[in-house]
Amino acid sequence: MTARTPAKTPGGAAKAPARGQATTSTDRLGRLLALVPYVVNRDSVLLGEAAAAFGVTEKQLIDDLNLLWCVELRAPDPYCPIDLSYEGGEITVAEAESIARPLRLKVDEAAALLVALRMLAGIPGLDDRDALSRLIAKLETAAGAAASVAGQVAVEVDARGGSADSGGVVLGRLRDAIAGGRRVHLTYYVPARDENTERDVDPMRLLVVEGNTYLEGWCRRAEAVRLFKLDRIVGLEVLDVAARVPDDAEPIDVDAGLFRPSPQDEAVTLELTPRGRWVADYYPCESVEELGEGRQRVVLRTPDSRWIRGLALRLGDQGRVVAPEPLASGIREDAARALARYGMA
Repeated sequence: MTARTPAKTPGGAAKAPARGQATTSTDRLGRLLALVPYVVNRDSVLLGEAAAAFGVTEKQLIDDLNLLWCVELRAPDPYCPIDLSYEGGEITVAEAESIARPLRLKVDEAAALLVALRMLAGIPGLDDRDALSRLIAKLETAAGAAASVAGQVAVEVDARGGSADSGGVVLGRLRDAIAGGRRVHLTYYVPARDENTERDVDPMRLLVVEGNTYLEGWCRRAEAVRLFKLDRIVGLEVLDVAARVPDDAEPIDVDAGLFRPSPQDEAVTLELTPRGRWVADYYPCESVEELGEGRQRVVLRTPDSRWIRGLALRLGDQGRVVAPEPLASGIREDAARALARYGMA
């Protein structure tokens, strides 16, 4: 960043600090990063107005401007200097097209961001999960190869230590159960059958895989190691019984992902609107195709299509089943009967 007009100190006394406290180097860095976009978005800003907006004195803001005047922005290429100046107490920035260019992340940067966002999406009780799912979907589309790299990362959450309410009530109580070696009783929703099941589980570990958080444990009902998606746990009780995982119980290999469809499973195709894209994040899809304007076509495989009917009805105008046709026709009939009961058919 360069300036064609040297920074000058206008006359007049400096104002008192807006917050009455010393400015740290961290505060100043944040202010320096925000100052140029702040001015660019307003064409020009009075010195006093900008100082008040950033909570500093006019003298502190002048020091910032003088520092920015000495900085040269060598990237992106080709080199495009930004013209920063102020005269008569009015700050202007010209030729700032370089900072308006889209952000370009390297593969490792995009992959790290996707892993972090998927971990955040897996936290139970998260507000506005749909917005986060849409952000992840957009970033995956833009990231290309980086998205596939991030999808191969499985993060194990250390269940020892930490407060019981970090990451949600369910996550906290499971951490306590693992740390205390206690069995848990789960009321668990099974979407394939659209029903809640009751089972006792001896917890083994917590995992974050492909952006979703799971409990891995020895299921007393199935007499096998199972993964339980935390946002499908409807009820949880930590039992006063010691967990007893069999010595020959092997952790599930999640390196290749969790979706391993059977050739006998039925393929179901859905078309989703931009508001329905969360389906591709929430359910394991065999394929995801972008249709333009934010729409998607996804293919799910399932041994039991009953839960697909419930999903389609919940989607409403956010998406529809297009194949197989007998299933799509049956869902339309279900919707018509439901509307008829409300006198809306």
